[in-house]
Amino acid sequence: MKKFLIYAAAVMVFTTSCQQKNSPDMQKKVDQFVTVDLKTDISHLSEKEKQMLPLLFDAAQIMDQLFWLQAYGDKDEILAKANDEATRQFILINYGPWERLNGNAPFIEGIGEKPLGANLYPSDMTKEEFDLFESDSKTSLYTVVRRDANGKLESIPYHVFYKEHLDKAADLIRQAAQLAEDEGLKNYLTLRADALQSSEYLASDMAWMDMKTNNIDFVVGPIENYEDALYNYKAAFESFILIKDNEWSQKLARFAELLPALQESLPTEAAYKAEVPGSDSDLGVYDAVFYAGDCNAGSKTIAINLPNDPKVHVEKGSRKLQLKNSMMYKFDKILVPISNILIDETQQKHIKFEAFFENTMFHEVAHGLGIKQTINGKGSVRESLKEMYSRIEEAKADILGLYLVGQLAEMGELPNKDMMDNYVTFVAGIFRSVRFGASSSHGKANMLTFYYLEEQGAFTRSTETGTYTINYDKMKEAVNSLGGMILKLQGEGNYDEVKRLFDEKGFVREGLQADLNRVADANIPKDIRFNQGKEVLGVK
Repeated sequence: MKKFLIYAAAVMVFTTSCQQKNSPDMQKKVDQFVTVDLKTDISHLSEKEKQMLPLLFDAAQIMDQLFWLQAYGDKDEILAKANDEATRQFILINYGPWERLNGNAPFIEGIGEKPLGANLYPSDMTKEEFDLFESDSKTSLYTVVRRDANGKLESIPYHVFYKEHLDKAADLIRQAAQLAEDEGLKNYLTLRADALQSSEYLASDMAWMDMKTNNIDFVVGPIENYEDALYNYKAAFESFILIKDNEWSQKLARFAELLPALQESLPTEAAYKAEVPGSDSDLGVYDAVFYAGDCNAGSKTIAINLPNDPKVHVEKGSRKLQLKNSMMYKFDKILVPISNILIDETQQKHIKFEAFFENTMFHEVAHGLGIKQTINGKGSVRESLKEMYSRIEEAKADILGLYLVGQLAEMGELPNKDMMDNYVTFVAGIFRSVRFGASSSHGKANMLTFYYLEEQGAFTRSTETGTYTINYDKMKEAVNSLGGMILKLQGEGNYDEVKRLFDEKGFVREGLQADLNRVADANIPKDIRFNQGKEVLGVK
């Protein structure tokens, strides 16, 4: 694909389809995303901190533009052809004409399937051609693959390929850095601006880890690799603007020092947990005020575990940021209504925001545990598991996050903890998440976990009421056994077995789909979408 490629099929189909008026079906798709105002109280921020925010908003918008180029192509061209407002809105939600929460199915009649490599590779490139392509940087997170004038593959660094956009973003971030009163934030922003223009992110990742007293956080750059479904090599641009909740963050600070002990407690043999995670990890709670790019496409992230670089994990750990306002929106507007339909009436009392918060938080903690290098010489876990890595890593984080809550309760760190709250809320959370479909890494992870728990008797379904009941003892056993199995598969880099598991369990089976259809018939939103920006937050 060329830099601003638009698929010819999409252009042709839009020319005809977008002349139609809003269809009820398309409007129904849009209505599956309930709109919420993304804002928080910023009265405690200093004047300079408030002055920083518009600059960060503008830099984040550039990340949004870059993600459009990576995910599809020229945003303005495609939107100009959408005279149908409902279609236009759904394109914006999905960053293209493929429905992200429905297996990336095309929602424009006549359009083809979404390329597995999105717009990060040439559309006509085969895996065989890529494998034969000789380039030291072809698997880099921060390069695009294109064809040169002779039609041969070439690997181009992001800071070269997207230079105009990244230069503008770097300038805005440096202006914000000049206003920063917190030295940690100032240093991070300065180094992050440099990173955008060099594709060297380690120094800024380290600086981000060192921030402790900042009221504003700004996650920006190419970060996650889910958009690259071909190889999971390429990172997609995104940005979060976050305001710290100091009160809640202080409550969680004590868990950071427990990470080495939690690593040792993992339900597996010593060889599969031999690495020592950094204990300088930060567990923080924030309110989000802006999402841009990858994190805003389709389903909305409610927690962050970064950086992804294993070098940072070993030396400094990671930061786990809980996005409390987004989390509460999803709990109230989606999870609770789903629970009222699918969870047994006698166990609905266990659906609690505190449990949802804990399950989400320790999912992110679990990402930093386990091992990053195989024990049998196959290299890194990521490399050995190839395109299977992201989905098994998400499954690991799901199940070990739940395991860690139980461990902390047994250690007395979560007094008066009723694990049934977490177990029931966890299963309900799978129903919420699996409505996104099983095409994403998160979706496939949900399916593996769901069917494993079902096989182990961790829950049962009543044929009379169509509701699910969780068995405490069997749930606890299944959490331990699944967590141990995943850690071993990762440690051995067992690609074939991981692939077999997802081939067997990584999709929505007929019985579960019938229950999800009941949820759909109840018109419960699939996810949230944001009314966000400078005006919503009240900054200029």
